[in-house]
Amino acid sequence: MTPAEASAKSLEICRKAPVIPVLVIDDLAHARPLAEALVKGGLPVLEVTLRTPIALEAIREMAQVEGGIVGAGTLLTPADVKAAKEAGALFGVSPGATDILLDACEAADLPLLPGAATASEAMSLLERGYTVQKFFPAEANGGAKALKAIGAPIPQVTFCPTGGVSLKNAPDYLGLANTACVGGSWVAPKDMMIAGDWDGIVALAQEAAQLPR
Repeated sequence: MTPAEASAKSLEICRKAPVIPVLVIDDLAHARPLAEALVKGGLPVLEVTLRTPIALEAIREMAQVEGGIVGAGTLLTPADVKAAKEAGALFGVSPGATDILLDACEAADLPLLPGAATASEAMSLLERGYTVQKFFPAEANGGAKALKAIGAPIPQVTFCPTGGVSLKNAPDYLGLANTACVGGSWVAPKDMMIAGDWDGIVALAQEAAQLPR
């Protein structure tokens, strides 16, 4: 998969809904009902971060949910890419980007949303052919104002800002010309998962899915 093909696929995925839930799953029993709740609420694209021991198993479970498009986040190494692909991930997300990681994703035909935090990083990825990128960490990096400023001289790149994005500030990002969607964890609170409040998560997803862009 070429960078151009990866970017086209990433943009298609990002356009599915205004918010991509960024999920940290500690209990495998939560995986399927969580995916079902988010998809039911109108958020079909799900990023499962590889930050817990059961993340790959969670991807396998969630990939079976009808209507869901499940990807793997926190890809750092070629081994992560291989494991994510084998688990059924349809796309990958990384906090940054290295040539080794990009090579691995391209070889595995796994569309990647590579992370960029600065204009130079965005330019380097653009030079390689990645026109769709993750702006991370968004809020710590200056927020929507910073992303708007980067977009002025580099309008060729479309971003999915992630990191500190909430229901309150999501509209600031979604109103930008260079933002396709945002990534956020607020739609899947840990306390709701522990309580099994899937209806509550459906409601949060519905609220997020209705954000204008």
